Amino acid sequence: MKVLVIGSGGREHALAWRLQRDHPHVALFIAPGNAGTARLGTNLSFPATDLAALESWAMTEKPNLTVVGPEAPLCAGIVDRFEAAGLPIFGPRVAAARLEGSKVFTKAFLLKNKLPTAPGASFTDSDAARVYLRSRTLPQVIKADGLAAGKGVIIARTPEEADDAVTRIMDDRVFGAAGAAVVIEDFLPGREMSIHVLTDGRAHVILPISQDHKKLRDEDLGPNTGGMGAYAPAPFATPEIHDRVAREIVEPVLAAFRADGIDFRGILYIGLIWTEAHGPQILEFNVRGGDPETQVLLPLLETPLIDVLHAVWAQKLGECAVRFNALKAVTVVMAAEGYPDQPVTGSTIEGLDFDLPGTYVFHGGTREEGKTAVSSGGRVLSVTAWANDLQQAREMAYQRVAKIHFAGNHYRRDIAARLTL
Repeated sequence: MKVLVIGSGGREHALAWRLQRDHPHVALFIAPGNAGTARLGTNLSFPATDLAALESWAMTEKPNLTVVGPEAPLCAGIVDRFEAAGLPIFGPRVAAARLEGSKVFTKAFLLKNKLPTAPGASFTDSDAARVYLRSRTLPQVIKADGLAAGKGVIIARTPEEADDAVTRIMDDRVFGAAGAAVVIEDFLPGREMSIHVLTDGRAHVILPISQDHKKLRDEDLGPNTGGMGAYAPAPFATPEIHDRVAREIVEPVLAAFRADGIDFRGILYIGLIWTEAHGPQILEFNVRGGDPETQVLLPLLETPLIDVLHAVWAQKLGECAVRFNALKAVTVVMAAEGYPDQPVTGSTIEGLDFDLPGTYVFHGGTREEGKTAVSSGGRVLSVTAWANDLQQAREMAYQRVAKIHFAGNHYRRDIAARLTL
């Protein structure tokens, strides 16, 4: 069996790890991969957004399946391109990928279909955005329209912060072209939840509910990041909450997809906030697995991953018994000095060879220099542990973190610490 995994982060390392764990003799190719994936398969030299190179390689090598990890190639249309060439690939087509590629599109979709979400509006003019903000009660959430690596969301709690957020996103373009438009919506207090739904456009499976930690520092302080850690299953996600999420969110969303002609096949991430007043409310969609949520979900999967991915691609998910074990998992992200604004790269990473059963170190922003791993991005490593209970998994994750060193590294020390919140 030959599988191509597209991407270079912790999510893609986790996908490659799980594929090899299920099938030790699988021929894995990762484009472009990182220092961790290099130990599992063959890294390819072209980036995840070089669609022509990826298609050319796949036409020659004929992988049994291509698995797309990050959002950028999905939003660029890689699935459409591979399908047109007769190449099997896991992920949504470009029309469905707009759900992550454009916050404006998604907000309009949610409001049109009367799905649970915060009141809000979209703007392409910064002055109009400021006028709207002055008419609303703070705090407000300002979101760059396009892809911004999970960092294009600013919560403004004062008029000055609101004005500065619009200036930075729309006028200064700190997120590049992603800031050509913004969505502004009311801030919803509550508990955030990460919902992952496998769907082939017909059947669907809801994965264990997880929780991400978006803020940079302990106690949810500092700027938003791509995610500083996660755990699953969330203990507060009781069967009753799971049923409400299925009934009030997942099923209406998938029905709205069908009504609007959105043919979604892949894994849909629904970012929720659970509010006291109105229950679950939709914050965002991603059209791929979360990072770091993928790192805590894959150890919980009982069914071989390739079977699940293939069932989605073949639209036979309803015939695949997707099962999960009873383990709990925790991931702690180790970030580079200066992350998320200006991460320092090139630091030698030590302590990766320390072995602790029930743990694994997924590489994110790393590259190989000879036989040495060095940092090459902001979120360098995702240290994951799994055990029979969350507290044990948490202790194991931090025990493994303590053995790893690179210059300027930092991480949150409260991942999964407030399990009842």
